[in-house]
Amino acid sequence: MKESLTKKMLPAPIGGGFRMEGYWVWCGSVIRAEDGRYHMFASRWPKCYPMHPGWLIASEIVRAVSDTPEGPYRFAEVVLPARGAEYWDGRATHNPHIFRWNGRYYLYYVGTTHPFRELREGEQLTLEDCRTVVARSNKRIGVAAADQITGPWKRMDEPVLKTRPGFFDSFLVSNPAPCINRDGGVTLVYKARAYCKPPYPEFLHGKMEFGVASAPCPEGPYRYESDVPLFRDPAVQFEDPFIWRDGDGYNMIAKDMNGNVCGEKYGGLFASSPDGIHWEFQKDFLMYSRRVLWDDGAVREMGNLERPFLLFEDGKPAYAFFATSDGKDGQGFANCTETWNMVIPLKK
Repeated sequence: MKESLTKKMLPAPIGGGFRMEGYWVWCGSVIRAEDGRYHMFASRWPKCYPMHPGWLIASEIVRAVSDTPEGPYRFAEVVLPARGAEYWDGRATHNPHIFRWNGRYYLYYVGTTHPFRELREGEQLTLEDCRTVVARSNKRIGVAAADQITGPWKRMDEPVLKTRPGFFDSFLVSNPAPCINRDGGVTLVYKARAYCKPPYPEFLHGKMEFGVASAPCPEGPYRYESDVPLFRDPAVQFEDPFIWRDGDGYNMIAKDMNGNVCGEKYGGLFASSPDGIHWEFQKDFLMYSRRVLWDDGAVREMGNLERPFLLFEDGKPAYAFFATSDGKDGQGFANCTETWNMVIPLKK
C-alpha cells in the first residue's frame, strides 16, 4: 500500500494553479518542456454556458505556462479548438493528458461532436437537450502529436479508442489515463459507460466503469485487454483515473463517486496492479480528501476535487494538480461560481 497523498500535502498556494476570467477551467495536465518552463494543458469553456453540461458542447483544450510548478499559469494559446461538426472531435475537446515519448509530445484527449445548430443567446442548456445527449454519446479518445510543446499539433482523423457494441464500453469512452510501459508501449486506463437497451432507465447509459487497453505506441493501434470492467463490483463507481508505474508495478488514483471504497464521498481511492491489466483497489484507504489546507492557514472543503494529475521529479510525485470549484456540499457542478486547476506541493 502506498503512503496517502494527504500525508504528503503541503499548503496549497492560493495564487497558484490556473484560472481564466470569463471561463470555466478544468482538467489540468502539466509537463516541464525543453524550455525549462512548466506547461499546463487544460480544458476551458465560456461562462455563457452552464458549467455542467456546457463542457459537452463548448470545451476546448488550451495551453498555459509558468516558470514554476505552483504557478500561477498564464494562458498561452488554444491548442485543440472546435473544427466542425463533421469531425469526430469537431465540437468539443476535453480531458487532456500530456506526456513526452521518444522525443515527441503526445496529447491524449476526449473529443465529441453533434449535428445540431449552435445554442442561441438566451436558450437554456440541459442534460436533456439534444446537443448534450448526442455529444455525450459521441465521446471518444484521441491523440494529437507535436515535435515541440508549442505545436503545431497534428490531430488524427479517427479516435484511437472507440466504443464496442454489446460491451461495458458501448455508449462512450473518456478520461484517458496513459502510462509508458517498460517495453516502450502504452497502457491506457479509461472510463466507459454501457448503452442501455429499451425500455430505457432515466438515462440511456449505465454507470461509470473502467477499462484498459494497450498499444505499441501512443498513436496505436490499441487492443482492448478485457471484455469486462476492471472492477466488477456493482456497489462501486469510479471516475478520473490517473496511473503511473514504479518498481512495484502500476498504481492508480481515482475519484470514488460513492465513497464506499476510500471512506469519503468524492474522495481519492488507490488501486494497484502487477501488470497494468489486473487491478485491485485498497479498501478503507483515503488517498486524498476534498478538505484542503491552503497557505493562508484555512482548511476548506472544496465543492469538487477531480481530474487528479501528479507531476514527478526524480521519479517521485512532487506536485498534485486537481480541478476544483467553490461549490458547496459536494455539489460543485450545481452551485459553483468559479472553477480552476489548483496545485498542491508534496513533501519530498
